[in-house]
Amino acid sequence: MLHLKLPTDPRWVGIAEMQIEDILVDHAYCEQKAASSCISLILRFNDLDELVDTLTPIVAEEWGHFERVLEQIRKRSMKFGFPRKDEYVIKLNEFVKKGGSRMQQLTEQLLMNALIEARSCERFKLLSKNIADAELQKFYYELMISEAGHYVTFIELARKYQDPEKVNQRWQEWLTYEAEVLKNIGIRGDRMH
Repeated sequence: MLHLKLPTDPRWVGIAEMQIEDILVDHAYCEQKAASSCISLILRFNDLDELVDTLTPIVAEEWGHFERVLEQIRKRSMKFGFPRKDEYVIKLNEFVKKGGSRMQQLTEQLLMNALIEARSCERFKLLSKNIADAELQKFYYELMISEAGHYVTFIELARKYQDPEKVNQRWQEWLTYEAEVLKNIGIRGDRMH
């Protein structure tokens, strides 16, 4: 369903499980950034009623995820540390086409968001199936379903505001690029992406 061109290295789960505090902290910041990204799109494209109406509940949901991750951190007496440089998102941002029409700019942001949600969904699935902590298994399973829904929503919105064929073509370019980014970053057990 996600069509990612490079699956996460299976070793990532074991490494992530050994560094679960780092993963949870990074995950919390990812959820915060997801909410912020949607808020930014709402403010920038506030004249697009369907976009605003579709993204508004996603903001609330992403912030709810942030709160839930924070609860998992606190429950385990872990520290909610400082955010770290997100090399994955920095690299994805480099692929965003600058300029073009307003709708092309919107499409780029929606596709980047869709890709981040797709990769998060894939990683949440791996965690839900492979880590020993039963509570976190259930937690990540629930979030996997939610992220899959967000991924689909972002793609559908892009196709609404831009020619679907162009969106599909650009989506393939994004998928190819993201696979290279992931390959070059390598396995990192202290980050969600």
